[in-house]
Amino acid sequence: MCPRCGSHYYANSAPTASALIEDEEGRLLLGRRALEPYRGFWDTIGGFLHEGESPEDGLRREVMEETGLEIELGPFLGVWMDRYGHADDAVRTLNLFWVVRAVGGELAPADDVAELAWFDRDELPSADELAFDAIEHVLAAWRAYRDTE
Repeated sequence: MCPRCGSHYYANSAPTASALIEDEEGRLLLGRRALEPYRGFWDTIGGFLHEGESPEDGLRREVMEETGLEIELGPFLGVWMDRYGHADDAVRTLNLFWVVRAVGGELAPADDVAELAWFDRDELPSADELAFDAIEHVLAAWRAYRDTE
């Protein structure tokens, strides 16, 4: 609360939107982070939403910025909580994930992505190669989702 004016402010988790981009062979596209936190670690494609931006629009924007791809949204996979780094004061995040397919564009790493690579479902990076704690759980949920199809 602001002592001067009495306004209340809340420490809410920052919303993100991320994509599990699949190709026709069932592989998953991951990006190697170019920036901290977790520089050099593998991550899903996505990022923070802008104020007033819908999650779907933010997802399309982030995927285009980081990969050059236009996407078609598929099923919503779920929500995972995390934090943006390991510091005690790291921003808490509320992370929304969709399964998507590329429908256009030209694949190239950009923005905060140093490298892009396609992974077969049984050859995904190990937990110690992944950025953020939630990514291991997201990938497990994606595998389980694919097992039901």
